[in-house]
Amino acid sequence: MKSDLLIVSLVTGTIRTSLWLVNLSLKKLSLIDLQTRLLTTGMIVTLYYLFSNLLFTNLPQPHPSLFIIHKLKIIYILLKEGLEMNQIRNVAIIAHVDHGKTTLVGRLLKYTNTVDIPDNADIAVMDSNPIEHERGITILAKTTSIKYNGDTINIVDTPGHADFGGEVERIMNMVDGCVLVVDAFDGVMPQTRFVLKTALEYKLKIVVVINKVDRPMADIEKTEDEILNLFMELDLSSQKETMAPILDTIIEEIPSPNVDTTAPFQFQPSMLDYNDYIGRIAVGRVERGTVKVGDTLSCMRLDGTTKNFKIQKLIGYYGMKKIEIPEAHAGEICAIGGLPDVEVGETFCTPDHLEALPRLRIDPPTLQMTFMANDSPFAGDEGKFCTAAKIGDRLFRESQSDVSLKFTKIGASESFLVSGRGELALSVLIETMRREGFELQVSKPDVILKEVDGVKEEPFEDLQIDVPDEYVGSVMNLVGTRGAEMVNMDSDKGHTRLNYVIPSRGLISFMTTFMTLTHGYGMINHAFKEYRPMVKTQIGRRPVGVLVSVNEGKATSYALQHVEERGTMFITPGVMVYEGMLVGENKFDRDLAVNVTEEMPKNNVRSSTKDQTIVLKAPMKLSLEQALDYINNDELVEVTPKSIRMRKKILDTNTRKKYEAHHPEEFGIKK
Repeated sequence: MKSDLLIVSLVTGTIRTSLWLVNLSLKKLSLIDLQTRLLTTGMIVTLYYLFSNLLFTNLPQPHPSLFIIHKLKIIYILLKEGLEMNQIRNVAIIAHVDHGKTTLVGRLLKYTNTVDIPDNADIAVMDSNPIEHERGITILAKTTSIKYNGDTINIVDTPGHADFGGEVERIMNMVDGCVLVVDAFDGVMPQTRFVLKTALEYKLKIVVVINKVDRPMADIEKTEDEILNLFMELDLSSQKETMAPILDTIIEEIPSPNVDTTAPFQFQPSMLDYNDYIGRIAVGRVERGTVKVGDTLSCMRLDGTTKNFKIQKLIGYYGMKKIEIPEAHAGEICAIGGLPDVEVGETFCTPDHLEALPRLRIDPPTLQMTFMANDSPFAGDEGKFCTAAKIGDRLFRESQSDVSLKFTKIGASESFLVSGRGELALSVLIETMRREGFELQVSKPDVILKEVDGVKEEPFEDLQIDVPDEYVGSVMNLVGTRGAEMVNMDSDKGHTRLNYVIPSRGLISFMTTFMTLTHGYGMINHAFKEYRPMVKTQIGRRPVGVLVSVNEGKATSYALQHVEERGTMFITPGVMVYEGMLVGENKFDRDLAVNVTEEMPKNNVRSSTKDQTIVLKAPMKLSLEQALDYINNDELVEVTPKSIRMRKKILDTNTRKKYEAHHPEEFGIKK
């Protein structure tokens, strides 16, 4: 795409049409000829550029068909389709994680004066969850609405992480177009491909935004090529640029809902909210007709049955507010309360006109963990909610708003089998419960297997790794031991990108080792691909053993100075420990029982400073995610509001050794 005239607009249509347009730019046609040719090809989508602060200044006035931003030396093709200025636009913001979706929504809210955001305040106002602020990611989709030049733009801010991809899939049913945000440095990433493919499957119109073009080492031309290749690979083509132009483009290019306000009412929930008083609240778009508070509707269930209910609440969205509204019309995004057990994908309609909408596709969970009441010797010391009943109630409330989360009670035990879309999604739930005062224990994550025609199948994922060249060999060796198959390898400017297809099992306990191996310089992204026959090899087990406490008490400097010769410690002097608690990592591949509470022998020689002169190495501190990655199948993570501890499932040392001797295969021990 190098020529005197750089065309960055692509035609929606076939690959053949897309390539034809690129060839036009290389023939150096006159602008009039080019415009004539473009008008005969159909709908045009335009590409917009944003700086990381999402502002442009001193833009020249546009020509009727194009305008030039001199600083970037880019020509933008603007072709009008003669669309009427309708009142409503429903649009989703989609992108890979950390490419700027939520920041863009914040800027749109500020630009339209919908929300008063001070210049020095956090612009990511849509991230209402404290964990979202801390991690800098969107966990659950959120809706908002703005007014621009008399039109209403309903905006859905979507998660970017693969673990929350189910949110993106369901939201496509609510909107008529999407704004795809791509980072000018990272370019097209795995989740970019996933969200775009999902949007195109729903035949939505796409506005492309290249963000953060002022980042060091940002490669705009390479990003353009990657976007072009992605659209052509998906058998379609690409699209459009700063705050006012983006809003103008949404109004002009994304169609108004094609609905009938006079037809019988029809509505399909794409998301769920939850209220303690009225239960689940259905969030979606009114497909046709009008509805009012107090109306009686019929819910056409997924199992084929029908249930009538009365609308108790209608909720609309404006800025950061949820507003109770008296009625909702076709094309509007709203929330309907009144049916406590509503499910995503069901259909609300009038009782005298029953017509179900097509079911929504909801990907099943691929990962599961066991949540259980804390039964360690320190149970109840730090938490406010410690019983299995409290944990079960909390999981029930979570499952009411998160349709990708499933849980079942395990027999008569105080344990629950919790299934979700990924390790991050489950760890966010655990962290949220911890902050709310819950005390619990969780097992190592494990994949959910399927059996198809008598063959066991497991989930596989697309894995993309970016590392400095010096670590490529070590990373390839690491990934190779986890059943991965290399798809592509590309090196550029001292960095290498590796693409694999890997069993989901291979990613469990992978991140901690990977970050250590690359000294923090490696980046990893992965997304669910498909189920395949199970790889018959042991994957993901920790390669080293651990140091396990043999008694209960307070760790001492005297004991730790001897034990740390065996490996790396997890604890410091003064920390309370109990028998079966993991206190360090062994140098070798076997577990070792150690005494970390031993006191210095007392004698008749007085020395008040001897114990204080002991110098210990800094311990290894593990976060919740790192602890979940670290443990093996015979271990648990104990989570309390104040502490994160790792322990053996069997605490008693002698009992544990006997069990290990009789079940060596569970511990990766060869007979």
